[in-house]
This record gives sequence, structure tokens and C-alpha cells, in this order.
Amino acid sequence: MKIYLGADHNGFHLKERVFAYLAKRGYEVEDVGNTELDPEDDFPEFAQLAALKVIGDDSKDPRAILICGGAQGMAMAANRFRGIRASVVWDAYEAKMTRNDNDSNVLSLPARVMEESEDAVWQGIVETWLNTPFASAARYRRRNAQIDEL
Repeated sequence: MKIYLGADHNGFHLKERVFAYLAKRGYEVEDVGNTELDPEDDFPEFAQLAALKVIGDDSKDPRAILICGGAQGMAMAANRFRGIRASVVWDAYEAKMTRNDNDSNVLSLPARVMEESEDAVWQGIVETWLNTPFASAARYRRRNAQIDEL
């Protein structure tokens, strides 16, 4: 599984920590930016870069993790792309459910919340999201197909 990471200035520092955490655990990770802290950058650019990477990746189960201040903007921007199912997640239970039921392929983390928490919180979210399989129930597959047809 390849993981693409993207963040604006609000999520930059957390992205760096997430990158180090994933690389240390042997995940294949690619940073799509921003690669330097730029207080003037805009999150849609990084959401687009990550979404296009996921869509264009032919490997098994490519995913992205996007980080901005509240996570909503990144998710909204990423979800504009057919085949992307970005979810804003703030705890491990939601990480599990969005993978199990929705086959989420983009995790959007709220830096303002995560940076105030212990590292174990975002690490638990990331690990749960990465390791929870899609249940692939007929109703879940049908709903994902309906989303892609909108």
C-alpha cells in the first residue's frame, strides 16, 4: 500500500511527524507537499495532488492522508474527484467505520485537534484506518458506486 501525504501550513508540522511515523514502520510514503512551511499556501492544491496520485496509482489499495487546520477543507477538495472517498476523522472508532463501511481511501486529519492531543491519538487513528479492511458488503459497494455516479 502506498500512502500519499499532503498538508497546508496548518498541518505541515503534523504531516512531518506522520511521515516519520509511517516511514519508520516500513510504509511506502510519498510527500506531495507542501515540502516547506509556507503561511500563504492553500490546501486545495495539496488535496488535488494527493487525490490525483491515488486515482492514478495502479498499485494495491493506494491511500492518502491529508492534514489541514480543521480537516474539512481538505476532505471537501479531495472529494471533488471521482473515486476519492475522503473522510474527516477525529478518533479511532470513526477511522474503523469509515474504512469498514465506506472504503475510505483518503484520511483527513484536523491538525488543530491532533496537535493538542497525545501522539498516541493520531497514531491510533492512522493505524486503525490503515489496517481496517473494507467489509465489501453488497450495500457498501452499491453506495460507493452511487457516489461515483453523482
